[in-house]
Parts: sequence; C-alpha cells; structure tokens
Amino acid sequence: MEKARGKQKETIKKVLHYIKKYWLYLAVSIIAAAVTVAFTLYLPILTGYAIDLIIAKGLVDFAGILAILKKMAVVILITAFAQWIMNVCNNKMAYCIVQDIRNEAFRKIGILPLKYIDGHSYGEIVSRVIADVDQFSDGLLMGFTQFFTGVITILGTLGFMLSINVGITVVVVIITPLSFLVASFIARKTFTMFKLQSETRGEQTAFIDEMIGNQKVVQAFSHEDESLEKFDEINDRLQAASLKAIFFSSITNPSTRFVNNLVYAGVAITGAVLAIRGGISVGQLSCFLSYANQYTKPFNEISGVVTELQNALACASRIFDLIEQEPQVPEPENAVVLREVDGTVALHDVSFSYVPEKKLIQHFNLAVKPGQRIAIVGPTGCGKTTIINLLMRFYDVDEGAICVSGHDIREVTRKSLRESYGMVLQETWLKTGTIRENIIMGKPDATNEEVIAAAKASHAHSFIKRLPNGYDTVITEDGGNLSQGQKQLLCIARVMLCLPPMLILDEATSSIDTRTEIKIQQAFATMMKGRTSFIVAHRLSTIKEADVILVMKDGNIIEQGNHETLLAMGGFYANLYQSQFAKV
Repeated sequence: MEKARGKQKETIKKVLHYIKKYWLYLAVSIIAAAVTVAFTLYLPILTGYAIDLIIAKGLVDFAGILAILKKMAVVILITAFAQWIMNVCNNKMAYCIVQDIRNEAFRKIGILPLKYIDGHSYGEIVSRVIADVDQFSDGLLMGFTQFFTGVITILGTLGFMLSINVGITVVVVIITPLSFLVASFIARKTFTMFKLQSETRGEQTAFIDEMIGNQKVVQAFSHEDESLEKFDEINDRLQAASLKAIFFSSITNPSTRFVNNLVYAGVAITGAVLAIRGGISVGQLSCFLSYANQYTKPFNEISGVVTELQNALACASRIFDLIEQEPQVPEPENAVVLREVDGTVALHDVSFSYVPEKKLIQHFNLAVKPGQRIAIVGPTGCGKTTIINLLMRFYDVDEGAICVSGHDIREVTRKSLRESYGMVLQETWLKTGTIRENIIMGKPDATNEEVIAAAKASHAHSFIKRLPNGYDTVITEDGGNLSQGQKQLLCIARVMLCLPPMLILDEATSSIDTRTEIKIQQAFATMMKGRTSFIVAHRLSTIKEADVILVMKDGNIIEQGNHETLLAMGGFYANLYQSQFAKV
C-alpha cells in the first residue's frame, strides 16, 4: 500500500509539471470559479431578502421584490459567463496537457532502443498512448471542472454561513469530517484497482492486435477456439478488476450523500429551533438551508472527482513509465556526418548478446573492401540478421567496434549512417498511402520519371499499371490486398530509387517466384556494381556471385571464401549447398 501511495505522489508531481506550463489558464480558471461560486452563493441571500419582504397576506413589498429580482437576473448572467470562461480554460488546459503528453510519448517511441520495442507487444504500447491517455484526459478535465469550484464552494458557503449564524455553522463543521474520511478511504482503495484495470486493458488490446494482425495464421491452424479461450480469460480478469474498481468508486456517492443528509438535517433542526425562538428570520433559515445544500453538494462531486482522478493517475503512471524509459544511447555532440562513403566496413572483435546470459556473437572480425559483395549464410539463429542489426546500429555492440569508412559508427549520426545503406528485408513494411508515397519514402523529392524508372528496374511497374489508379492507388497499412511478392517488389523499388553507397539484402527475394527472382537478381547485379553489399540468404543459388561468403554458426564465422573455394573445402557450406541441390 505504501509503495502504491508513493507511486501516486510521484505521478501527481509529474502531472503538476505539465500543468505548470499552462499556469495562466489555471489562474483564469480559478478566478472564474471564484466568481461563479461567489455569485452563486449570493443568490440565496437575495432569495432570503425577498422572502422576508413577504410579511403576511396582503402585506407584500412588490417594489422591493422586483428590485431584488432584477439584481438576481444580473447575478445569474455574470455567473453563467464566468462559468463559460472557466470551462473554456479547463478544456484548453486539459487537452493541451494531453496533447503534450501524447506527443512526448510518441517522440519517445522514436528514440527508444529496439530492445524495448521488441520486449513489449505493440498493442500494449498502443494502449498506453491511446486508451490510457484518453482515460487520463477524462479524469483531468473532470478534476479541473469540478475540483476548483467544489473547494471554493465549500469555503465560500462556510464564510457566508458564519456571517449569518455561528451556532448553526458549527453544527455543519462538526459533521463535515465524516465526508473526508469516507472519500480518503475510498481513494486509497481505488488507485491500485484502477491501475490493475488499466494494465489488464493494455494486455487485452495487445492480444486483440496480435489476433487481428495474424488472423490468417489463426484460421489456417484452426486456432480460433484457443484464441477465444485466451481472450475470455483476459476478459474475465478485466471484468473482475473493473468490478472491484467500480464497486469502491460507486459507494463514494451514496456514502457522502448520507453524510450530507445528516448535515442538512442538523441545519434544518437547529435552524427551526432558532427561528421559533426568534434567533433568525424565516428568510435567513431558507438561506441557511440553501447553503447547507450547496455546501454538501461539492462533497458528492469531489468524491466522484477523486475516484476519476484515481483512474486518471493510474493511467498517467503507465504513460510516464513509457516516457521515462531510457532512450537509445545519445549521439555525441561532435558526431560525424557521413557524406562521401567509400563502402569500407570493418568489424573489430565484436561481441553482442540480446540477453546477457545467452551468448550469441563472440569476438567477430570482418574487413570489407569497397564494392565487395559479402554473403552471410548459416542455420536459423546463428546471428545473420543480428549482424545486420549491428551494421545499421539498431543495436549497439557490447564489445569491440564497427567502422564505416574509418569512422566508429557510435561516433557517427544515426541518420547519415542509415542513409548510407539501402535495405530490403524479408519482412516488408508499407505505410497507408499511395504506391508513389511508399516508393519515394527515402527520396521525397524524386521526380515521376525517377519513380517509374525505379519501379521498372525492380519489375514492379507492370503490376502497378494494372492497379485501379496506377501509382496513385491508395493501399492500406502493410500493403492491403497486394501479394507478399508485390509488396517486396515495392520495397526493392524504394531502394533502387535511392541507390545508396551500401546495400543490405536480407532474404530480399524470398517471397518472389523463381522467374521474377532471376530478373531481380539481374537488377540487383546492376545495382550492386561498385557498391558494398551484404546479402543474407537461405537459398544459396542467389549468392554464387558473392566475392566473400561468410558461413556462420552459433555467432561465429566457421568458414570464409567464395563459392568455389568453399565447395572445394567440403565443409559446412558444401553440405548446405548439396542438401539444397542434391539429386533425389
């Protein structure tokens, strides 16, 4: 419980840090709330004066009552305007704060190390940025709208009641602490429960995202029942967490209303006795009863706000956990910008592991000359794609160094390093937009002629022309209805448009038919001429022309040479090759 309370206090401090930027809106909102409350509390006094002017049947001061009614109309108009100003400021403040938090969260995702993204489900991260921020927004807006007016109303009514009669006010003050005790008890209970609810909701979002994204696989393996069982299990936990949170939050209002009714009854009985004895007038008693009602009403609102704020703070805590994650290693102040890359790459005694306990690449050395084609082959899990991740600096080496054109890549700007590589992966990625927008991603200023030339070189032009709107055809996320091979051709066209000095081809033709693959290989041959290229392939037929073939196993280079040399050695590579091409 103490840990949860400490976490809650930390979250409140962080929220206040964001609020500080909008102090002007906050100040105007508080002033408007004070004006609203002051004039709202002035109305019962005017009502009391009007009642006292009704002395008896036939003895009514109509002129005096009319004057009071005019005054009441002005007070109501001022109150409405002040309330409108307060709501405008509160909305502006709440949504600006939420916008700042969401922007910061999204910017943070862009600089988080890939190990964090790889270690968390995408749906769970999306849930934090979207659902949790929305929940936080709702709670924050309710807090701004009702908390200020509630507190000022309580203080204002006490002041007005004291000015009318001290004795009755004392009765009110004595009973009041019960509401605070009830609200405090519920607040302590609900934060932990709302946090569990938020976490379970994130887990559910992640699962739904995973199932929708892989629905073909789910159906292909008839995994629908198992998926439904898993969803039901998560849904049951979410239901249980939500019911507990809602149960405690729902008893807030009835509990505080009970206390408030005690206050109202105390005022009514005490005031009636005083009125009979002539201690106060009937108008003053009416005024007091109105104040007692207005005094207790904020306790209901504040207790509801406290419950909402518990939910908001629980969601904010998850957002701040994301925002405060350690970013990727920052670039040095004097980081080198690679301009004229000659294609020289060297790996010096490189060691790397995704998990410290599980060793992967150990003391890896490699020297690549400009224009060389380096093929990397080996069994699954041997570290081929890991080498690519290290070359692109998606991950940093644990030991040793990787140099490009004589510069340690840790001393080079990430942008210039990655612009020096053209990368085609086995996993295609296309964004929502037109075909043209997807091709020009690496070269936004490309002309229409350049785009078509790149598409022709990658053999994508023919299928693009058959699409409803050609290059202006809009595709959905991840390619929509395009085949896997067509999506890969677009990714190849994207690289052919940029033609950077170095290339990385990680199973680049794995989804393409053999006939098209031959054409693509010819296009690659033209593209790779004079460019340093790293080729990861399982189909050994695609790497026969490589200058150097690195045969990897368990993170180490066990053989090295060209195709003919490695075959002549009769080792691991020869066995791999013969297993693919041996006559049955």
